[in-house]
Amino acid sequence: MKKWLVTMLLGVVIALGACGSADNDTATENLDPGEEVYRNNCASCHANDLSGRGGPALVDVGSKYSQDEIAKIVTEGKGSMPPMNVEGQNLEELTNWLSEQ
Repeated sequence: MKKWLVTMLLGVVIALGACGSADNDTATENLDPGEEVYRNNCASCHANDLSGRGGPALVDVGSKYSQDEIAKIVTEGKGSMPPMNVEGQNLEELTNWLSEQ
């Protein structure tokens, strides 16, 4: 009886692990590079859908700020937002994507 239970639990763990990996790959596979940078650096405060969480909503950020202004906010911070460690191509992709929102 114990062997059967251990075998079933191991099978469930393996199956769930495999499903989780596939879901994560699919979820990021179709993202714009800038959106991927956003999700990795900004979404924890501003939400995946830009609706805001601990930070303000960014739904229409592109109509409020230019790409250069967004880059300055990201790298220097603003208000209670700390400076983010996003540089080079990642910063370019992020600010381009955000300026289109």
